[in-house]
Amino acid sequence: MLHATDPLPARPRRIVVAGVSGVGKTTLSARIAEVVGIPHVEIDALFHGRDWTPRPEFLDDVRAFVARDEWVTEWQYGGARPLLTARADLLVWLDLPFATVTLPRVVARTVRRRMTRQQLWNGNVEPPFHTFFTDPEHIVRWSFSTRNVYRDRVAAVRSDLPVVRLRRPRDVERWVDGSLRDAVH
Repeated sequence: MLHATDPLPARPRRIVVAGVSGVGKTTLSARIAEVVGIPHVEIDALFHGRDWTPRPEFLDDVRAFVARDEWVTEWQYGGARPLLTARADLLVWLDLPFATVTLPRVVARTVRRRMTRQQLWNGNVEPPFHTFFTDPEHIVRWSFSTRNVYRDRVAAVRSDLPVVRLRRPRDVERWVDGSLRDAVH
């Protein structure tokens, strides 16, 4: 397990970013793509069809992009994780404090998206606020209920896959501006 200031073993070319919903995986994936100069594939855009239904071609789309030489994406969706892990050469684990960082982020993001009716993937918008109480898979409830699963998921990845564990927001900045940039140049 690598930490924010540990050097990377090589320039990463295929990177997955793991963490609970709302922790900042997509934001960090986009930053990594910019620093490394590789494409970012937003996996939510591949998964969600109209009306939040899973797209039937999702796993085929994942297989197609992981076959490429370079990419960065978010490490989510049970059927996709093994495909992503098999081809990745780096896993970045955003393991930020849930109560003080992740929960406020996911709540603020959800409220902002709902208030502005921001269009997400394939025309979807955040559901009405009352669904927090009626939908067990509401994004805020989902984030809370899955907040501890990544410890086991990350521990189960193949042993030769380098894992960078970032535990504080300042670690993210140190890693992007330090170890990641150093590996690229």
